[in-house]
Amino acid sequence: MARKRIGLMALAAGVFCSLLTQTSAAQIPENWIDIKARAEGQTIYWNAWGGSEQINNYISWVGKELWDKHGITLKHVKVTDTADVVSRVLAEKTADKDSNGTVDLVWINGENFASMKKNGLLFGPFTDKLPNYVLVDTENKATTTMDFTTPVEGLEAPWGMAKFNFIYDSSRIKTTPNSIKEFQNWSEKYPGSFTYPSPPDYLGSTFLKQALLELATDPVILRSKVQDSTIFESTTAPLWAYLDKLHPNLWRSGSQFPVSSAAQQQLLDDGEVSIQLSFNPGAASSLIKSGELAPSVRTFVFEKGTIGNTHFIAIPYNSSNKEAAMVTADFLMSPIAQARKQDPEYWGDDTVLAINKLSADDQKVFSSIELGVATLAPQDLGPTLLEPHPSWMEQIEKEWLKRYGQ
Repeated sequence: MARKRIGLMALAAGVFCSLLTQTSAAQIPENWIDIKARAEGQTIYWNAWGGSEQINNYISWVGKELWDKHGITLKHVKVTDTADVVSRVLAEKTADKDSNGTVDLVWINGENFASMKKNGLLFGPFTDKLPNYVLVDTENKATTTMDFTTPVEGLEAPWGMAKFNFIYDSSRIKTTPNSIKEFQNWSEKYPGSFTYPSPPDYLGSTFLKQALLELATDPVILRSKVQDSTIFESTTAPLWAYLDKLHPNLWRSGSQFPVSSAAQQQLLDDGEVSIQLSFNPGAASSLIKSGELAPSVRTFVFEKGTIGNTHFIAIPYNSSNKEAAMVTADFLMSPIAQARKQDPEYWGDDTVLAINKLSADDQKVFSSIELGVATLAPQDLGPTLLEPHPSWMEQIEKEWLKRYGQ
């Protein structure tokens, strides 16, 4: 009887813990005033890429604003690969650590978002509770609601627009390639002047995706999940053939690749290469202002378009301080934070907001931003190509490492 009683008690305890976990989201107040009140005094650990001094400075500014306005302490946990954060949250779920998680907020998009959504690692939907979300341009910026073909469904909040582009030093090269195929001929003319970061660095991976979109016989197939190995092999065959021909003309003859975007930027600054990759159309102007790149750098894109997407922040399901995370997400979408983010002096990242939804004063703030000498006008950025389904990139990165990894 004692064993039976202990067993029932254990079962009851398990059910209680399960209910506690399931109701934790329900315990978040619906009223925004109450959410802000509970957020005061909380400390959140924001796992975000830490590879840019300028972005790190922006996040530090966000932390000061949150403290002054809401009494929230923000800790920036600098990461190099968001996949590591996803693995950590998944490990916590596997260990039944359904509360008091180590990650309160994560900068995320693409395959990492798809993975977290698939594995039930996200809190929400929550964006409908955020006052500033109504200002987001969901009508004209489709990627604010569709992340790498995965519906967002309120599980992450948009806070910046990205578009693949190229930064080059105009003092060293006068002509730039206008497509992936032209890159082949250009690299033969300027051997050693270009390279790309090795995957899974997101810019290196994006270069591979851009190449695949242009080279694939049927690019439409890339919008759906990879069905089998035969389709993957036949669809990516032109990519590998292209890289086999391109690599001998890259920096160090393709025998070595920079390990990160920051390392590639250093190569451009040192004059070892003449082109670097970027996912921020305002990055060149911003890096000129900060003194990290020469005044002669400029930006170019391909005539038929480059990949574009939105980057987001998400709250893990077991976040210790969901209210503070929500207040942070809301602040990041505020006109003051978005305007500062778009200013190349601080970052140069395009806003997710619909300018016509803003007050007259806020519209003036955005119109007064000087984009910088190296920033292309919006109409010169060319068409935006949609990201392939995340499953393609997962397999491409593995195959790239097998073929070219050091």
